[in-house]
Amino acid sequence: MGPGVILTLLFIVTPFVLSIFLSFTNQRLVPNLNIPTEFIGFRNYERVLGRPDFWNAFGNTGLFVALIVPIQGAIALGVAMLINSKLPMRNLFRGVFFIPTVMTMVVVSVIWAVLFRIDGFFNQFLDLLSFGMLGPVDWLTNEMTAMGSLILLSAWQGFPFQMVIYLAGLQAINPELYEAAKVEGSTSWQTFHHVTFPSLRNTHVFIVIATTILGFKLFTQVNLLTQGGPQGVTETVVQLIYQNGFQQGKVGFASALSVVFFLTVLLISIAQRYFLTNEETK
Repeated sequence: MGPGVILTLLFIVTPFVLSIFLSFTNQRLVPNLNIPTEFIGFRNYERVLGRPDFWNAFGNTGLFVALIVPIQGAIALGVAMLINSKLPMRNLFRGVFFIPTVMTMVVVSVIWAVLFRIDGFFNQFLDLLSFGMLGPVDWLTNEMTAMGSLILLSAWQGFPFQMVIYLAGLQAINPELYEAAKVEGSTSWQTFHHVTFPSLRNTHVFIVIATTILGFKLFTQVNLLTQGGPQGVTETVVQLIYQNGFQQGKVGFASALSVVFFLTVLLISIAQRYFLTNEETK
């Protein structure tokens, strides 16, 4: 465990502790002799909580998480159940469905940018489906569709990870439970509702918490496709940290943003764990 512990301390724990220290200073990315670095107390945190763009970014990120968790989880569970059944060539389908996760988000974003274009696949499909009655939609610059487009992209790229977890959970369910349900004459829905879904409780807890944490890290697809637009409807907290820390050089302020963001995600994860675990014991 030594190498893993050393790398974790060096690249995760140490930077975070340093960011806490920097959050109480006016540190800049490029030192300025005319603006010396000094301790400024909680001023950065007051600025963070008092800025409308932070609350806008936080709200956008929360909306993304609230939608991506159930959508991605439902897709993952459905596909896992499909490839867990006795389908011919199911091993091939398992490999095919896992491809999106193997691809980096940068590559996925570039591919989907082409699909979202005015002359791209989605507009051609919309035109075909509506018999030409609905005009082309600029998916990434329309305030009504921009966030939905990012959710669709992210769900497609991320669901295979949850699919594998659900597949492992499905294979751990005692087959005798399904045999008993069959003897009782249960329908497919009743079997899913009373056997499959409850038996995956621990898996549900892990999926919800893991997807929530990953969802709050939303950045790459936003930075590549929308840059936070249109009108700030896709701006996220991580992107705000990136803009302030690296583009504007406000390292102290960006560090305060990071600490607030970390504590928020930590509290939400703990709350999820608490309520989901208590729900299991009822």
